Amino acid sequence: MSTRVVTVPNLISMLRLALVPVFAVLIITEHDVAALAVLAFSALTDWLDGVAARMLDQVSKLGQVLDPAADRLFILVTLVTLAWRDIVPLWLLVVILARDVLMMSLMPTLSRLGYGPLPVNFMGKAATFALLYAFPLLLLAEAPGALGAWAAALGWAFTWWGVGLYWYSGALYLVQARQLTRAAGARP
Repeated sequence: MSTRVVTVPNLISMLRLALVPVFAVLIITEHDVAALAVLAFSALTDWLDGVAARMLDQVSKLGQVLDPAADRLFILVTLVTLAWRDIVPLWLLVVILARDVLMMSLMPTLSRLGYGPLPVNFMGKAATFALLYAFPLLLLAEAPGALGAWAAALGWAFTWWGVGLYWYSGALYLVQARQLTRAAGARP
């Protein structure tokens, strides 16, 4: 694994991070079509940075932090802005934030034991995938007629799956952190 900072995948992740405030302004100012386009482009770059990292053999420590950070930030900003516009209920924001706060509370202990952030697991990727598909659909659900009804049903299905997988992946991370702390305690 590389310690390089300037890599194609890292630049793609940085672009995704730079799009977060653009997306937030578009949602708040109710430019929903443009916001959907930014969100779709962000999802594409999320996929693209992983492909580029593997194809170009540019997997890096920074990339392993940047990619999930961009995902978390997009999820947080999307949730906050959608809740602010009353598109999603406040409890959804609280449920997802609570899981992230729980995960962040592990960091000081893991850091003290010499571990960095835990590697992203498959369930975490699946949860992020589901949530990043849910939010544009929930925004699209604001459209009138059949399109809005279809988007609402599909958006809430992805939301429920995403929340369930998000918390399940959190439980897997807790187990992994517990194993690491036990192993560190068993060292002489």
